[in-house]
Amino acid sequence: MPTSVQRRHVTKQQFVYETLRDAILRCEFQPGERLNIGGLAKRLGVSIVPIREALRLLESEGFIVNVAHVGVTIAPVSRQSILEIYTILEGLESVSTRAAVQLAGPDDFTELETLIAGMDDALAHTRADEWTDLNSRLHLAIGRIAAMPLLEQMLQRVLAEWARVSRHLFKDVLLHRANAAQAEHRELVARMRARDAAGAEQTVRRHNQGALAAYTEYIDANPYC
Repeated sequence: MPTSVQRRHVTKQQFVYETLRDAILRCEFQPGERLNIGGLAKRLGVSIVPIREALRLLESEGFIVNVAHVGVTIAPVSRQSILEIYTILEGLESVSTRAAVQLAGPDDFTELETLIAGMDDALAHTRADEWTDLNSRLHLAIGRIAAMPLLEQMLQRVLAEWARVSRHLFKDVLLHRANAAQAEHRELVARMRARDAAGAEQTVRRHNQGALAAYTEYIDANPYC
């Protein structure tokens, strides 16, 4: 995690918030890990005040929780949290995919196919963070093509939490699921090219349901992962 180097024109609260959020999403802090407010202030070169302000914002977004007799901890990865992520993703992406089918142009398809090719390469070399980043960019690109700014903002929020979960469980779940996911990505883009809105929606629903099944099966077998 970065220390006391702050970007210009960024408030201390914003600096702390963005630094901690990025560290949480990249699993530099593990789910369930306790945060030491004084230690964070020292590492980031700020007072306790902007730390507390940033933590309140992160708590409102569900990234951290206050646990009785423990203190501030990183939000755990639970069956319920995974179910919530994929239920919301399926709804948002069903809408965005149907709209994107009608609006996507040649440059959009080139972008989507380039992202999938990059994901193939990242997967072949087990570059987990790169695969996760490219996957988020792929799904966000489809959301952007749909030209629904509010939906795109919601998708960004949910995919950020998905990225945290996937990084935490990449070797245990996602690595074994990724080949199927890649095939579904290619099928999705092919259906979009064919202007098959119903087929594209069906593919994205199956994509999310397959991922949900893989994650929940693992969590049920490993409740303390």
